[in-house]
Amino acid sequence: YFMCTAVSLYKLITILITMIIEYLRHFYGYHPESMKMKKMQRFFGLPPSGELTKETLAVMKKPRCGLSDVEHVGETVRWKKRKISYRSEIINKPVHSYCWSQAQINGEGCVRKAWQLWSNVTPLKFHKRDRREADIVISFYYGDHKDGSPFDGKGGILAHAFAPGHGIGGDVHFDANESWSFNSTGINLFAVAIHEFGHALGLPHSPDPGAIMYPPYNFDPGYEPQLSFQDVKDIQKLYGELTSKRPPPKTPAKCDPDLSFDAVTELQQEVLFFKDRFMWRKHPQFDETRITLISSLWPDTVPPNLDAVYQNVWENVILFFKGKKRNKYWVLRQLNLEEGFPRNLSTLGFPSRIKSVDAALHFRNDRYTVFFTGDECWRYNEQQKMMEGSPLLIEQQWPGIPTPLDAAVFYNGFTYLYSGPYMHEYSLSTGRLYRVLRNNYFLPCSNF
Repeated sequence: YFMCTAVSLYKLITILITMIIEYLRHFYGYHPESMKMKKMQRFFGLPPSGELTKETLAVMKKPRCGLSDVEHVGETVRWKKRKISYRSEIINKPVHSYCWSQAQINGEGCVRKAWQLWSNVTPLKFHKRDRREADIVISFYYGDHKDGSPFDGKGGILAHAFAPGHGIGGDVHFDANESWSFNSTGINLFAVAIHEFGHALGLPHSPDPGAIMYPPYNFDPGYEPQLSFQDVKDIQKLYGELTSKRPPPKTPAKCDPDLSFDAVTELQQEVLFFKDRFMWRKHPQFDETRITLISSLWPDTVPPNLDAVYQNVWENVILFFKGKKRNKYWVLRQLNLEEGFPRNLSTLGFPSRIKSVDAALHFRNDRYTVFFTGDECWRYNEQQKMMEGSPLLIEQQWPGIPTPLDAAVFYNGFTYLYSGPYMHEYSLSTGRLYRVLRNNYFLPCSNF
């Protein structure tokens, strides 16, 4: 039995090592493995240790585009014309559910809408050809389809595209083994098509996790595929702007003076700042704080636009809260959702009138958590798993703190309470409010 177990473990380790080496070779070129690992970690906003961490492995396992993340030096490749033709061979490919517009349309409709996002911000015009030769051919293929980039079956690499040019240049290939759909319950054809069409127009991969050109595809629940500010900036650098331009969607800017956070928490040695579907990671050993997707660290079961997050170090779990319509919380151990979650807030002892939590402040040494709701605060005993008495007014416990709060964290001996664009540095030992600072203070920003 033990020999069989050892053999099985050896096989698993061998498969894992092979997968890692192949990933780095495919996406980061021919360099020593440690250099490629650091390059990959820097690209995805992870601490560049050169070692295989669980966060690094989690990124490697995400469904992604088959193109390299290493931008090749040389002349920018783009189409020399504004009217670009395409021929689609996906109309008969079975695709499940509904497209983003909630109308039940076929794959061809999603192709048109994907092109439309790019034409909305550039002078480019895309028109379909049925049988005649086209600039861009869109196809589904299984496995090795004789272009030098074979597909790997379900998961892993979902699609790839070629830069503008003659012959195969500009063509887009989807993996026919995937279960394609029009929503976040499956492999979202619309999101993948937008990304690959960006490559067909000449865009490389982007390290911005909010960009549609970010290598792993975003299949977060409730995510509506769109171009980010960076996507628009990059495509307009190639093809110019529209005469009447509309403001592009933005990813959060850490130096925005009006920046507010959804949640803030300390996780091991890091402080995480959450905003929409993004977060900044502040590590004491690194000066730079880079924005990344929440889903790059945790599975897609964690929703965006969170209300509160904290780590219970005694139980080695992380709790995520999202209220109002959902009125629930999620408990994850490492990267796995605990069985039976998400659960209703009432299971923590909140009355039915409480539909959401504004912030959570965890005191690891005393093993209790303070929840903030409106102008009230509740003390939760982590050992006995129950609320302690009735709620108190926040003003009684933290005088001078505006309510409602957005986020809270205990860090370096101080309590930081966030409301709007400001954080309030409060000392529990002296009972004094020390400083009121901009939320950007810890990120940091040169203008504050």
